[in-house]
Amino acid sequence: MSVELSDLYRSLGTVADGHELTHPESLRRFADRRARARIAGSTLAVALLVGGVAVGGRLAYPADGSAPLPPPADTAGPVPTGATSRPSPTPTPASTPSPPRPSRTAPSGTPSQPPSGTATPRPPTSIPDRAFFVLAAPNRTGLESSGEGPALPALCGTRLSSESALVQRRGRYLAYKLPETPTGNVPDGSYRHTITIYRTGRADDALRELRQAVRGCPDQKLPDDSRTWRQRLLASGVYGDESVLFEMRAPMPDGMGEPGTEEVRLVRAVRIGDVVTVLWEQGWEHTAVVRSQVDADSRRAVAAIENWLD
Repeated sequence: MSVELSDLYRSLGTVADGHELTHPESLRRFADRRARARIAGSTLAVALLVGGVAVGGRLAYPADGSAPLPPPADTAGPVPTGATSRPSPTPTPASTPSPPRPSRTAPSGTPSQPPSGTATPRPPTSIPDRAFFVLAAPNRTGLESSGEGPALPALCGTRLSSESALVQRRGRYLAYKLPETPTGNVPDGSYRHTITIYRTGRADDALRELRQAVRGCPDQKLPDDSRTWRQRLLASGVYGDESVLFEMRAPMPDGMGEPGTEEVRLVRAVRIGDVVTVLWEQGWEHTAVVRSQVDADSRRAVAAIENWLD
């Protein structure tokens, strides 16, 4: 053994002789306490880790498994590198929404009501001269007169109940000629033209009752006439709000016209609101009626009443 190693062992023995050695039982209890403390620390660390994972999962995913909830509104997000921090703008209170403007359009299927304060047009109560039409220049004869008379021909003695709703009636007689007839010749036909105002809502009753009366009187004999007249409804066409057209037929009187020919009269009633105008073509000494002439004069009669009522 070298001299240096012997000196080291000698120094170590001198130091060890100056310290009392720990009893083996104490040393064992100290080691046991250190082992228990190390286990408890490890257990606590694991519990904190598991609890943190569970709490974090509950915040990130709701219990029902739906999509993750967004972070709280006051959670600060990452600030981009180099970004300058600016103060948040002061929130302004939301403006109060203005009330909706009422619509002027009525709901679908609902009739629109007139504006408040608007007067409902009242039906006329009198018939002026301008309500009667003027014949076209080629048809004028200068023969015209006012006077009393029936508005319609007799239809098997039927009386229309709508006559009780009559407000006013005016009538006239006028003769006309066809355009090709020279002026001064015998007229080609004549009209009994009447205008009647009915109480509100009763004018349509007058036309309905007239249709029924024509259907209920397919033939009849007239006073002082041995012939049998036949009545039937015809398609009237579009005139005013509604119209009725019917014809009356009878054999020509003996010695008048060609054998086997018939005398034909036309009657058209047209309603415009609460007003009814009637053109009853009565001929002139058993002349034959021309449908196109009656149609043209019916249109003129309707136009005159519409101009009056406007």
